[in-house]
Amino acid sequence: MDAQSRGRADDIDPADQWVLNPQTGTYELRLDQSPAQSSPSTNPAGAPTVPGSRTSDGRRADALGRGQAPVPGQRSHRARGGDDGAGAPPVGAGRRKRKPGASRKKKVLMWTGGSLALLMTAGGVGAYVVYQRLEGSLNTIDVGDVGTGGFKKDQAINILVLGTDKRTGTGNTSYGDRNSEGHADTSILFHVSKDRTNATALSIPRDLITDIPDCKTTDGQTIRGARDTKFNESLGVNGRNPGCTMQTVTELTGIEIDHFVMADFNAVKTLSTAVGGVEVCLAKPINDEDSKLNLPAGKHKVKGEEALAFVRTRKSVGFGSDLSRIELQQQFLSSLLREMKSSETLTSPTKMWDLANAAIKALTVDKGIGSIKKLQELGMEMSKVNPKNITFATVPVVDNEKRTAVLLQKQKAEPLFAMIRNDVSLTEVEKKEKATKKKTPGPLDGPRAEASDVRVAVYNGGGPQGAAQETLTWLQGKQVNKSSNESNAPEQAITTLEYGPNQADQARALADLLGLPATALKPKAADSVGTEPMKLVLGKDFKEPGVPLPGGKTKAPEGIQKVEADKQLCAE
Repeated sequence: MDAQSRGRADDIDPADQWVLNPQTGTYELRLDQSPAQSSPSTNPAGAPTVPGSRTSDGRRADALGRGQAPVPGQRSHRARGGDDGAGAPPVGAGRRKRKPGASRKKKVLMWTGGSLALLMTAGGVGAYVVYQRLEGSLNTIDVGDVGTGGFKKDQAINILVLGTDKRTGTGNTSYGDRNSEGHADTSILFHVSKDRTNATALSIPRDLITDIPDCKTTDGQTIRGARDTKFNESLGVNGRNPGCTMQTVTELTGIEIDHFVMADFNAVKTLSTAVGGVEVCLAKPINDEDSKLNLPAGKHKVKGEEALAFVRTRKSVGFGSDLSRIELQQQFLSSLLREMKSSETLTSPTKMWDLANAAIKALTVDKGIGSIKKLQELGMEMSKVNPKNITFATVPVVDNEKRTAVLLQKQKAEPLFAMIRNDVSLTEVEKKEKATKKKTPGPLDGPRAEASDVRVAVYNGGGPQGAAQETLTWLQGKQVNKSSNESNAPEQAITTLEYGPNQADQARALADLLGLPATALKPKAADSVGTEPMKLVLGKDFKEPGVPLPGGKTKAPEGIQKVEADKQLCAE
């Protein structure tokens, strides 16, 4: 009999099977008997007596059970003495005093930490209770050496969450293309900061036009990539596996992926049901024939089929495109995350049990985290992030009228990608910038000149072909009209900005615009006179104007779509 059926045998609440282990301070699921145990005692109806359950006559079963091995560190009633003849000790006899401050809620938080954290990793599509019984049920895919192959406690973590449109599972074949082999439908790059204070969940539109690199199948065969094709073809087409999608995301963003977590339609249905429903909000009534969602305006708790209909809806919200559906999905995942963090869930072993079973069945992960132990380690790192510091954002794109495909909006997307690469939070940008400033003033500390007062001559010393002219055009669009293109300069590795002592405020203003690090600023001698324009030489590290250089000041681009996980928005 499997773990789930055992937990539900004869209407026994699985929550009653969790027993406190004094050695670890955590609750453990007592499903198996050790080889040395005798057969479990039975109640009059013949059902096994489970610790903490009730017998058929309504009496509480012995917490340890006759003949059942105790939890390590606990003493049996017989060992303590004081048997009242019915196998139960006198009330209060032999009980250990609870340690000060070790409330039940706190202990439950301890054993659910990894479960909640992995839910965040999966953008709201997973939860794990760490016990060996579920090990064999975990689905894994070998993607070879794609990704970093691990994660470290003192480094940022990047997990690719893949929602596939494969129609497997009960009741799912009626949705759209029932023969779909499963493409990259809902994809989220989940970045957790090095200090674990914040996280960014970056949604990647399935219809984004991008390049897919060459990749390998699970049997080592090379699959040719494709240029200028939809992102969702990075999975499922020509045998492409999640490793291909990981490589595509890295090529698109420049961000190295550690691991992937993949979920299907059943994840939404089972997990929303396990938490008792997910609250969503509609600014207007929706009756969508395609998704089968029919709800009036206002707040609702959705679960099961209705939850799946909510995240699949697109034609009845916003502009009717996949971009509008992404906003619905972000609202749903934020709400699911809040529900997971609520005290009702944290203190309910039953809910955590249901979530564990739902997650194990609905998720597939790479072999690098293909064990309960590895997932626990990853989960405990994730659990440190407060939902108010988790931001959902979407890759900036240029939408088209037909909305069948979208193009990357580079001038907004690249700074956003740079923020994630540089481990800068979308919710704490200003705070982080202040924290990283040195006590002694540096070249970037001080007043800034107006853009119209900045005088600069631009040279290309190793940047992409045409970079000087492109930068000039970009600067003039930012009101830096006193700028000029001076063509080529000797090649150099890094970009530099040379300026006179009386041009420091101009240098700071230009550094802010271009994202130049302090090391790029080269002041002239103090006795020199800055009568000539500043000299900007674009080095090999320069990509394009608006993309911060390594170590440069990173600023969140204006107009990007983002929402904090602790806030609820109503879909329009």
